[in-house]
Amino acid sequence: MPRLLYAVVLAAFALFVPVHAQPQPKPEPRGINATPAEQLKVAKGFKVELLYSVPKAIEGSWVCMTTLPDGRLVVSDQYDKGMYVVTPPPVGEPQKIKVEPMGLTYDGKLFGGAQGLCWAFDALYVVLNQGKASGLYRVTDSDKDGKLDKVELLRAFEGHNGGGLGEHGPHAVIKHPDGKRLTVVCGNQTKLTKYDTTKVPENWGEDHLLPRLPDGNGFMAGVNGPGGAIYNVTPDGKQWELFSVGFRNEYDAAYDTNGNLFTYDADMEWDVNTPWYRPTRICQVTAGSEFGWRNGAGKYPAYYPDNLPGICDIGPGSPTGVCFGERAKFPDKYQAALFACDWSYGKMYAIHMTPNGSVMKGTAEEFISGAPLPLTDIVVNEKDGAMYFSTGGRKVQGGLYRVTYTGDKLLDPVPPAPLDVDGLTARKWMETLNDKQTDNPARVALSLGGSKDRFVRFAARVALEKRDTKDWAEALFGKPAISDNDTQARITGLLALSRVSASCPQHDPERKKAGDPKLRAQILDALATLEFAKLTTEQRLDLIRVYHVLFNRFGPPTEKERDAWLAKYEPAFPTGQRFVDGELLQVFVYLQSPKAAAKGVKLLADAPTQEEQMEYARALRMLKDGWTSELRKPYFAWFVKAQTYKGGNSFTKFVLMMKADAEKTLTDAEKVALKPILDAKPTTTAEVVKPRPFVKKHTLDDLSPKLEKALAAGGRNFDAGRKLFGEAKCFACHRYDQEGGAVGPDLTGVSGRFNQKDLLESVLDPSKEVSDQYQAVDIDTLDGKKVSGRIVNLKENGIMVMVNMLDPNGMVTVKPGDVDRITPSKVSMMPTGLLDTLTDDEVFDLMAYLLSKGDRKHPAFKK
Repeated sequence: MPRLLYAVVLAAFALFVPVHAQPQPKPEPRGINATPAEQLKVAKGFKVELLYSVPKAIEGSWVCMTTLPDGRLVVSDQYDKGMYVVTPPPVGEPQKIKVEPMGLTYDGKLFGGAQGLCWAFDALYVVLNQGKASGLYRVTDSDKDGKLDKVELLRAFEGHNGGGLGEHGPHAVIKHPDGKRLTVVCGNQTKLTKYDTTKVPENWGEDHLLPRLPDGNGFMAGVNGPGGAIYNVTPDGKQWELFSVGFRNEYDAAYDTNGNLFTYDADMEWDVNTPWYRPTRICQVTAGSEFGWRNGAGKYPAYYPDNLPGICDIGPGSPTGVCFGERAKFPDKYQAALFACDWSYGKMYAIHMTPNGSVMKGTAEEFISGAPLPLTDIVVNEKDGAMYFSTGGRKVQGGLYRVTYTGDKLLDPVPPAPLDVDGLTARKWMETLNDKQTDNPARVALSLGGSKDRFVRFAARVALEKRDTKDWAEALFGKPAISDNDTQARITGLLALSRVSASCPQHDPERKKAGDPKLRAQILDALATLEFAKLTTEQRLDLIRVYHVLFNRFGPPTEKERDAWLAKYEPAFPTGQRFVDGELLQVFVYLQSPKAAAKGVKLLADAPTQEEQMEYARALRMLKDGWTSELRKPYFAWFVKAQTYKGGNSFTKFVLMMKADAEKTLTDAEKVALKPILDAKPTTTAEVVKPRPFVKKHTLDDLSPKLEKALAAGGRNFDAGRKLFGEAKCFACHRYDQEGGAVGPDLTGVSGRFNQKDLLESVLDPSKEVSDQYQAVDIDTLDGKKVSGRIVNLKENGIMVMVNMLDPNGMVTVKPGDVDRITPSKVSMMPTGLLDTLTDDEVFDLMAYLLSKGDRKHPAFKK
C-alpha cells in the first residue's frame, strides 16, 4: 500500500506551485500535503475534492473564508501570512485553482490574521484576532479601480485584565438577515466592548452559593462572566447592540431562512469527567439569551433556569465554522441543515432541525470525517452551488476542499417544519419588550413565566428584569393566580425579582446594590408556600436555583429564616434525584445544617459515578458543622482515591483544590487525628465503584429472548440499572441523562436508534459495527510501531492520540514525519466483556435503564 503522509508540521509545503508569482520554499523530501479527498468519509451521494494544499511557509494555515459576489473566495491565515483571493475552477472542469495575495497593509504591516470575514454593504469586513491589533475592520475600494485598498478600524477589542485574547478572542462577522446590520461573534477572552443598547439584562453574575473552584491550570482565573458575546452592529461600526452572552468560545454563527441565529459552542476539554463539563453543543441564540459560561467549576449546568441549554449536544471537540446549506445544490434535507465543523476530531456534522416548542431541536449526522482533518471554516458559494471548507489552524498543514452533490435528482427545497405558533409568538413578543413600552405587559410576562416552553419562560423572565419591579413584583405575593401554571410562574417571577433587586457580590464587591432583608423575607415566605413534594423535577431544580441566587445576592438568612428552611427541607432530603440532591446539598452546606455531613457522606459513598461523587465532595468541602470522626475519615479517604480517577488535564488539580478547602475546616485536633489519611498518597489506581467479580460469559442467543420477556413483564429497577451503568464502567465514557463521561457517544437517546436485541448485541460485541463518529484509527509508523486510538488534537509537531477511552488525558503523541500510514481501525475502543460481571437480572435492569431515556415512569419499571 502506498505511504499516506498526513501533514501537521510547520516545515511541510505543498508539492504544486501556486499560480501567483511568489518565491517558493524548498519542498520537504517527502512533500506533505493536506489529507487526500479519497481518504475522507462522505455522506452518500456527495463528492469531496481537494482543490489546494496550502503552502504553509508562504500562505500559512487558513482559518476563515467568505465569498465575494463574483464567486471568488477570500481566505486568511491565522497568523502573519496575510489574506488571499481564491478563484476556484468551475465544477467538473479540470482547470487549476488561482490563489492571489491581497497584499493589504495597515499601520505599516501586512494585514492578516483574520478569524472573521464577510462581504457586505460593498465592503469586506474583517475581524482580526492579533493582540493589540484585534478588532473589527472594514476594507473598501477607495479609488474605484476594482481592487480593495483602504483598511479602516471600526472597533478595537481588548482582552481581560490587560491580557491577550489568544484563541478565545474575537471571531466571526456575518451579515444580519435584516439587511441593515452585521453580527459579530467574540469568545470568552474578549472583554465586553462598549455597546449602545442591550437585549441582555445587565444584572448578570456568578451566583454560586459556595465558593467557586477556579480552573485547575489557572486559565482565565479571576475572570467573571458573562463570557463570550454576540453583537449586532451597524455597517459603519458605530452602533453596537449586545444580543447574547454566556458562551465559552463560539467561533462562528449562522442564520437560517427564518432569521434564527445558531452557533456551535465549545467547552473546556480539561474538565472532561467532572460534573461541570458540558459537551460541545449547538445553541439557538435567542434575543437576550445567556448560556452560562463561568470560569473553572462555575459553569452553569444546562438545567439552571437563568441560562439556556443547547439544542443539540455533540460531545468533545473544538467547534469552528458553521453555515446553513440552503444556497447549495444539495437535496432538500441538506439545504435545511446547519453544517458544523469540529477541528480536533476532524468531523463535519449536518445538524437536521425539527420543531421543539418555540425553538428547534437538532440531530447530528456525521457528514464528512477524516484523520486528521482540522476543519476551520465552511461557506456555500451561490455562484456554483458548491460548499467549500478549509483545514488548517495552529500552523498545521491546511487545504481547501469543495463538496458537490452527485447523487440522485435533486428535489425542490421544502419549507422548514412549523414551530409551536403560540409558543413562538409568545417568545417573540416577550423579546420585543426589551425595545417597546406596551400597555401593562408585566402581567402577561408573569403569566408566560409559567409556560411549559423553557425558552418562553426564559424570555418572560428577561422581559420582567428589563422593566421596573413596581409593575409586577407585588403580583408574586398576592393570592390571585398568576397563570394557569401558578407554581412555575411564581418560581420564574421570584427568580427575576431576586436577580434585579440586588447585585451579585462577585461583580459588585462594594455592595452598592445590596439586597433588602425585608424583601428577602418576602421572597422566602413566597417560596415556602410551594409544596416541594408536588413539584416536578424541573420545578424543583428551578426552585433551588432561586435559593442559590437569593442567598448569594441578599446574604445569609436570619436565624429564624434558616431554621424555617431546614425544617421544611431536611425531611425531604435526599430525594433520590441526582441533580436535585446535588443542588440541595449546596444549600444545606451554606446554611451549615448539622445533618448535612451524615447525609452528604452517604450520598458520596453510594454515588456510582466520579462526576456525582465530585459534586457531593465539592459541596461538603465548605461544611464546618455536624462532622464526627466516623464521617471525616471516609470523606478524606475519598480524596486519596479520587486522585487516581481519570479525567481531563485539570482533573487532579480540581480534586486537590477541593481537599485543600476541606482541610481548612478542620480543627487542630482533627488534623492530628486524621494525619495518616491527610498525608496518604495513592499507591494504585482506585475504582470509582467497587469492582465486581466475574459471573459468566453472556451470549446474544442466550440473553436476547430472556431480555424481551423481562422487559415486557415490567418490574425492573431504575435505581439498580443506574448503579449498574456505573459499575459496568459505562459512565466512565458515556453521557446518559446529562451525566457521565463524554469521550464516547451520548446514550440517552439510544432507544431511538437501537431495538432491544441490537442494543444488547452492540454491548456484547462492540466491534461488530463501529460508529464513524467514534471510530479509532491505526497509525503505522516508519519504524514498525502501531498506535491505535482517536486523534483528538493537532499541533505543528505532533498528532495527539487518545489510546484509552477510560483515560481521556492519557495521550500518545506521534510525530507527523514518523507516520507511514493512517487507516480506520476495525476494533472498537469500547472494551469487551462489560456484562460478564452481571447476572441475568442485572443485565435486564441495566438494559431497561438504557432504553428508558432516563424516565423512571418507563413501562419497563412498572410493577
